[in-house]
Amino acid sequence: MKPTNGSVRLLIADDHPIFRHGLRALLEAEPDFQVVGEAADGGEVLAMAPRLQPDVLLLDLAMPHIGGMEALRELTMSAAPSRRPLRIVLLTVAIEKKQIVEALQLGARGVVLKDAAALLLIKALRVVLAGQYWVGRELVTDMVQYLGRLAPAVSAQGRQEPALTSREREILSAIVSGLTNREIAEKLGISEDTVKHHLSRIFDKVGVSHRLELAMFAVNHGLLRND
Repeated sequence: MKPTNGSVRLLIADDHPIFRHGLRALLEAEPDFQVVGEAADGGEVLAMAPRLQPDVLLLDLAMPHIGGMEALRELTMSAAPSRRPLRIVLLTVAIEKKQIVEALQLGARGVVLKDAAALLLIKALRVVLAGQYWVGRELVTDMVQYLGRLAPAVSAQGRQEPALTSREREILSAIVSGLTNREIAEKLGISEDTVKHHLSRIFDKVGVSHRLELAMFAVNHGLLRND
């Protein structure tokens, strides 16, 4: 969902002041972009994001004290139902495929390499604001296919295909698409507590302990082909 007030609020999180200031100048050159804050580490991010309520968080993957991935996990787990939607885009010099998959399943909407051209970064942000995903230098429109291509070696050998209800399959599909519990609740017209209840049942049926493992199981066993 795009911001409705005409101004896109951005929070920059990176431990290098020169990079932060340059990025701020780049973003504020866009007439509809407003940088509302800068954070130097993951702890500052966790304190500033709920207070400033940005539309987009540009989050450096490698930061001191609390790293970008840990901050991403905390923000996803603590998202309040009443707050404005937060689109998180990771910034990184380099990233492994496994980390990309984990980041997307934790709720990141984009991964942008720091050596990307300025115009590419702006394009990535607008893609993310439009509700889609951006990874590296490409738009990702089908998350299921992308995950299957990105992590073909992940397997769950020896497990039987679980007997999931139609509602559980809807939630499973949403998890693979990278939606948070709040977004799933809004999409399906149910409460977050109901989503959590369904997820707990799905975890038990599938025999996994977290969202990433669940998504990989679904992709590798073709559980969403007929959805």
